[in-house]
Amino acid sequence: MDLILEGIKKAFWLLIHMDNEVMRITLLSLKVSGLATFISLALGIPLGTVLALSRFPGRGIIISLVNTSMGLPPVVVGLFVTIMLWRGGPLAVLHLLYTPSAMVIAQTIIAAPIITGLSLAAIQQLDPKLLLQIKALGASRLQMGWFLLREARLPLLAAMMAGFGGVISEIGASIMVGGNILGHTRVLTTATVMETSKGNFDTAIALGLLLLLLAYSINFTLTIIQQREAFYGRAHFRG
Repeated sequence: MDLILEGIKKAFWLLIHMDNEVMRITLLSLKVSGLATFISLALGIPLGTVLALSRFPGRGIIISLVNTSMGLPPVVVGLFVTIMLWRGGPLAVLHLLYTPSAMVIAQTIIAAPIITGLSLAAIQQLDPKLLLQIKALGASRLQMGWFLLREARLPLLAAMMAGFGGVISEIGASIMVGGNILGHTRVLTTATVMETSKGNFDTAIALGLLLLLLAYSINFTLTIIQQREAFYGRAHFRG
């Protein structure tokens, strides 16, 4: 109990005094996971939409692969990316191993299937009559896709939160491809593990609390947007 209290006090101390190293670690965590989530959205939402609206041979296999990939173990992703970027590996020429870019790649591989799968489900749950109405109005495929995404914006925001939550909290891939290098690739999760291994439980608890605060702040903002959209949607329907 004393350790937890000390960790809480230290977390407040770090926040109040704006410790430079902790702020650098926190900002890097936000930068890496935020960029990975953004890339995953750019890849996952279009792919999920295409899978929801298209019919072609092998579609079921691809959807099964997407659903399976939603539960990819981060350490397996980290191993795969490390092998690809390792000296002698097919992408060694890029010199990305143990850099924030490698961490973004690994986290994108983790988040993209989550967002793809949830986007697919979001589009599929729309009323089939809506698609027929859009086609009857002569909308192009691009216009049809944009309208459907607007209609599914609430579950798509949930997909964004799930993708971000999946990468901001992961440790296995980040430490394998980033190396937990001070001032370069150290993020909140890897720093927490390091402090725990050193027996600095108060610092580890403080960093863990900062991670929870960061994740909650981002998801709270997205939740406010989501619920506001839901409220206005209900009000418009009643009107």
